[in-house]
Amino acid sequence: MPRNGTFSALRRARLFPVQSVSRHAFHAVAFVENLPLKELASIYPEAKRTPHELSYTVEVTGAPDGSVWLYPFGAIVFRDVPPELREAEAARLRSARRGLTDTAAVEELSVLEDQNCEPDVADGVLVLDNLTPDRAKVVAMTVAQSAAMEYYERIVEDMFVRTDRIVNQLETRGTVSFRTNPLHRFIGTAIGTRNEVVSILHLLDKPDEAWNDPGIDRIYDELRAEFDLGDRYRSLELKLRSVQESLELVLDVARDKRLVLLETIVVLLILSEIILALARLH
Repeated sequence: MPRNGTFSALRRARLFPVQSVSRHAFHAVAFVENLPLKELASIYPEAKRTPHELSYTVEVTGAPDGSVWLYPFGAIVFRDVPPELREAEAARLRSARRGLTDTAAVEELSVLEDQNCEPDVADGVLVLDNLTPDRAKVVAMTVAQSAAMEYYERIVEDMFVRTDRIVNQLETRGTVSFRTNPLHRFIGTAIGTRNEVVSILHLLDKPDEAWNDPGIDRIYDELRAEFDLGDRYRSLELKLRSVQESLELVLDVARDKRLVLLETIVVLLILSEIILALARLH
C-alpha cells in the first residue's frame, strides 16, 4: 500500500494537475555485448563522457528535450524519449556497434516530479520534488543496472539448470564422462559471468553525488529497494558460486577417473613386460 505522502502526491497529480507537477519516463534496454565508451565517443561527438557513462540529449518535437545514457556494461537508458525516437537511437547504436545483440531485457520507471513531495517510491512510481541532472543520472544508472541484471539472471538460471543435469548424471550413474575440456569451458564461463556481474554492480556503492544532495541519497536507497538490487545480486552470487563449486567437484571426479585409468594402463604394461620376459626365459 502506498505511503500517505506518495498517495497524496499521486492523487493531486491526477485530480488537480498544476504546473509544479510533471511526469517523466525512463526506459532501459540491455545488450549482450559491452559498450566501449571510448570508441563510441567519436561516433557521438555531442555526448558527454565520464568513466561510467556516455550521455547526450535528444530533440523531441513539441516537448522538452529527452536524455540518453550509454553504459559500458551494455545498457542504454532513455528519459522522456518517444518510442519512434528510441528506435532511431537504438538503430544508430547498432550501426556504430555491428552485431549488437538485444537481450530483450527491458526495465521501465515512471517519475512524478512534485515540488511539494519528498523522494519516495510507491506502486512503481518514483516521486520527488525536483529531478535535477544529477538525480536523473542516478535514476538512469539504477534502471540500467536492473535491466542488465535481468539479462544475467537468465544466463545464470540456464547455467544452474545445466549444472543440475550434470550433477544428476553423476548421482544416477556414479560416474562422469572422461572428457574434461567441456567442463573446463563451463567453469570458465561461470567465472567470467561472475566477474561481469561484479563489474556491473560495483556501482551499487553510494554515488558521489549523494554527498552533495541528501535527496540523491534517499532516491538511491528507494530505487535500490524498489528493484531489489541487493537481494538479486546476492542471489546471483550464490548461484554462481554453487555452479562453480559443483563443476569443480565433477571435474575432480573426472580427473580421478582418468587417473585410475592411467594407473590401470601402467599396471597392465608392467604385467605385459613381466609376462614377455618370462616367456623368453622358457
